[in-house]
Formats: sequence, structure tokens, C-alpha cells
Amino acid sequence: MIRRASDVVVSSLALALSAPVLAVAMLAVRLESPGPAIYTQRRAGRGGREVDVLKLRTMVDGAEHIGAGLAIDADDPRVTRVGAFLRRTSLDELPNLVNVLRGEMSLIGPRPTLPVQVEQYTERQRGRLAIKPGITGWAQVNGRASLPWAERIELDLYYIEHRSLALDLKILRRTLALVLGGSGLYKGEAGGWEGDQ
Repeated sequence: MIRRASDVVVSSLALALSAPVLAVAMLAVRLESPGPAIYTQRRAGRGGREVDVLKLRTMVDGAEHIGAGLAIDADDPRVTRVGAFLRRTSLDELPNLVNVLRGEMSLIGPRPTLPVQVEQYTERQRGRLAIKPGITGWAQVNGRASLPWAERIELDLYYIEHRSLALDLKILRRTLALVLGGSGLYKGEAGGWEGDQ
């Protein structure tokens, strides 16, 4: 209950403070390319329950049906100029705060993944679904998408087994450094996952 209360308070405050930035970003997305400013993608949440994760659109509308599909790499021509900036600064994930308010995500936890990825999990890897997915997490601050998928899952499992206030604060500090540095952004939309798609 304390964690949920913290999620609600912090995400509400973050949304209120970032509202002007979010509004400008949404306008910039719409001005650069046609289509909605908010992109919705079905992801697996706690226990594998599917949720619609919200993000600012960083690619041309319908990009998942063009070229490499869900795979996204550096210099992908489908990524807009505004989208590249939003990805580099992680501002594209601001709408995730709405998912937190709705109780579908937490501020800290494993990043939500595609249902097709979950279908390929081993029994141990399914432990990753024991808690709500997060906006940031232990795997995010220890290599992000530059890590092999299996290694990212192990880092997420480590977090679940060692969750504490001290570890959460460490993740938040490292997240800030990553946002300012913009490293480890690209290794496909699936984040280096090498299962069947």
C-alpha cells in the first residue's frame, strides 16, 4: 500500500509539473507528421495481464507495418526528428505516468514487454511478471537495451528478489543520469530479444 501511495503521489506530481512539456511535445509530434500524438501498444503487465501502454509517438504513423516492423535501430528512417529527440531524452515515456495512475504500472519495476515475448519465457523468467512493470528499473539502469534479453531478465529478477527503498533510490539516481546521457537507447523495439516474432 505504501508503494502504491508513493506511485500515485509521485506520478501525479510529475504529470502536473511536466504538463507544459508534454503539451509542447504532443504539438511537435502532430506538426511534424500526421497521426495521433499518443501511441498505444499492448504489453504484458503483472501476472501476464495485458495492458495498453501509452507513449508519445516517435515514428511515422503505422510504422509497425512498415520496413522492419517492431524492430527499431539507430538511424531508423521511420523515426521522426522530433521522435529522435523524445527518445534520446526519454520524454516519449512521460505518458507512462498515466499508466501508473491507473494502477497498471509502477514507477520502478521491469519494463513491460510484448505478449509474444512472454510466450517464450521459461518458468524462471515468468517470475519477471510477479510485480507491476515499471517506467524504469534495475535492468534499465544497468545497460538498458544494449544488454542481451536473457541478461535483462536476470537483472529484473534480481530486483524483484531484493526490492528495497535503498535500491529504488539508487535506480532513480541512475535513471536521471541515463536520461541526461541518452545511452543504450536502441536495440530494436524488443530490446535485444531474440525469440521468434
